[in-house]
Amino acid sequence: MTVTTSGKPARRRTLSARMAAGFVAMLMGASLAIATPAVAATPEPTPTPMPTPEIPPGTTAFTLSPVGSGIVYPGDSLTVSVTLQNATRVPTEPVEVTLELGNEPIVDRRALTSWLDGSGTNLETSPVATTTLESVDAQSEYSQGMLVHADDPSMLDLASGVYPLVATYEDEEEEEVLSTSVMIIPDDSDAAETAVGVIVPITAPSLTQGLLTSNELTALTSANGSLSNQLKAVEGTPAILAIDPAIVAAIRVLGTAAPDSAVEWLNNLMTLPNSRFALQFGDADVAVQLEAGLSEPLQPKALTAYMSEQDFSGQSEESPVETPGPTPSPDTDTDADTDTEADGSWPDLSSLLDIGGASAGIYWPAAKSLDNGILETLGGVMIDDLASVTLLGSQETAAGAAGATVGARVGIDDADALAYDTEISAALHAASLQDNSALRSADLTAATAQLMLAGANSGGAALLVTVDRDFDRSSVALRTAILAAAEAPGFAATDLSTLLAASERRMQLVEAEEVPERVAEAKRLLDDETALDRFATILDDSTLLTGPERAEVLQLLAVSWMTNQGWSREIDAHREQTDATLDSVALLPSSTINLLGSGAGLGFWVRNDLPYPVNVVLYTSPDDLRLDVQRATPVVATALSNTRVEVPVQARVANGEVTLTLQLRSRASVAIGDAEYVQVNVRAEWEAFGIGALAVVVGGLLIVGVIRTVRRTRARGHEVTPPEAPPSALASDERSDRKVEE
Repeated sequence: MTVTTSGKPARRRTLSARMAAGFVAMLMGASLAIATPAVAATPEPTPTPMPTPEIPPGTTAFTLSPVGSGIVYPGDSLTVSVTLQNATRVPTEPVEVTLELGNEPIVDRRALTSWLDGSGTNLETSPVATTTLESVDAQSEYSQGMLVHADDPSMLDLASGVYPLVATYEDEEEEEVLSTSVMIIPDDSDAAETAVGVIVPITAPSLTQGLLTSNELTALTSANGSLSNQLKAVEGTPAILAIDPAIVAAIRVLGTAAPDSAVEWLNNLMTLPNSRFALQFGDADVAVQLEAGLSEPLQPKALTAYMSEQDFSGQSEESPVETPGPTPSPDTDTDADTDTEADGSWPDLSSLLDIGGASAGIYWPAAKSLDNGILETLGGVMIDDLASVTLLGSQETAAGAAGATVGARVGIDDADALAYDTEISAALHAASLQDNSALRSADLTAATAQLMLAGANSGGAALLVTVDRDFDRSSVALRTAILAAAEAPGFAATDLSTLLAASERRMQLVEAEEVPERVAEAKRLLDDETALDRFATILDDSTLLTGPERAEVLQLLAVSWMTNQGWSREIDAHREQTDATLDSVALLPSSTINLLGSGAGLGFWVRNDLPYPVNVVLYTSPDDLRLDVQRATPVVATALSNTRVEVPVQARVANGEVTLTLQLRSRASVAIGDAEYVQVNVRAEWEAFGIGALAVVVGGLLIVGVIRTVRRTRARGHEVTPPEAPPSALASDERSDRKVEE
């Protein structure tokens, strides 16, 4: 399939099939006219507004799309549509389109690829129909049909095969503008069908937080939400599901608070009969993790921090959220802290991540990211006593890169692998993104043609294709892409266990070059997580911090982030959040302290910005022997507050300045925050001097008092006082005196 674009209607430029998906558009309400050989159909043009995504401004795009994926059974007519998109500011001129068909089939996949991408157009073809494309208004598009009847001489006596098809017109400068495709005549013999597996990922948008929120789940599982579209697309198909376990965990951790639409979505997923396997948590890329120095892929830790007791305390057998019992999972961390959730009615990690009857130990790294070392490491990971299997593209093998068809089950050195056909999968993915059925058929035709030739060259081996990751596509487009492969003539859909049980074919890996920038970003994330793991030892349950951090790291390592230009920015933002967490517990600065005595308790403050109480130990070290201090003081710092801690000290008989070094540490002796330094002015002899002075004063006062008392006593002893006369004598004297007066 070739989509031709031009800077103006009179200029020619040919683009590849992959670029076609970005240029083709929705043709709502476009008319479909029929053209017979050498007779142009002239319906009234029905332009439609330019859809999203638009083709580049100032260009046009011309696309040939056979109807029905290009499949024409003997005795049927060939129907195609031609579409002209106009992203210029002026209308296009009417043009006459000629449809040509070859009478010799394409038998080589490389020749087919060259024909479809426009790089090889030297195949012999003959005109079979013409039509006129009327003027297309600026910023509009128009689609028109062409028909070649079954009894046309060009359609008679054609054997089964893939035949070249091309539509052309001449622009104003008499340069040819073309779009290529093919017509497929299936083999109607009783030959054995070729088995084909179709892998479809069930993934969410790229995240920076560990789990989808309740609001996000509500939107994604609504009637037209992305997750609902994905599930509707695979229902009733034989697709092999590759499910991100972070999605089901996000629903289950909400317990009774989970949105009704999300609960219904989860229950529908669990009841589907499709074979399946779990992607890494958050669809994290395993290759970049190993490139960053890990010995094996990361696994999620406990998700306790995302759960609330009130959402589980009332759960019973009638609970709307289906939470299965613990089952082995390749995404379950073997550390002890992963079982933290297993507390009463709370589900454990295995239950939260369960996707229902999954095949364990299958890794799907980003395309073209493997080297022999990574593949060997992944092959050495054992899950349930079975070696893991790595999913890779056929063109990542030497045979596939050389143009050969590669069967699904392959072995590379000591590693087991499943190889999906790269070209077919790319065409199916492009088709799944196209909402317009006419234009979608161009990609489906390319995929079907490649599948036909692959089946003929597979030697009876089962084939594997994917409809690669993309969360924003309609259920109709995705379902059509799935069925195009699963129901292709001459093929029978198969499940995952059958593919895994097939005999391996030995292959060599075409090693991918390491992307230093990507590895550097991953190392930064992992280094920060290590620091946070150490910091989290201040908590009774360290997974309250390490669980969300591991989930966020895995989400940021998602395959969808690997080619996103905003990835570095999001990692920088995450690192800032990590730094803030590491700074959430610290000592508050202290001013200079004057110690006026031999013993006292020095008060310091511990700041805790976490929503959890923390257990730390304050280590105090003096730089001088003038001061004895309690070296280790345990502290329980309450959540979201400042907690005072008192450190006993004892001053010796000496004056001077002493600097105390204060360092918080966890009970595992991990330093928490930076050390603080406090100056203490020691005046230990002031206490003795004060007591002595007080004793002197008190003693002096006592002596003075005694002296004064003695002196007063002595002074009274030297004074002479006449004796006082008795009352009778006084009365006699008074009578004598009265007589004398008389």
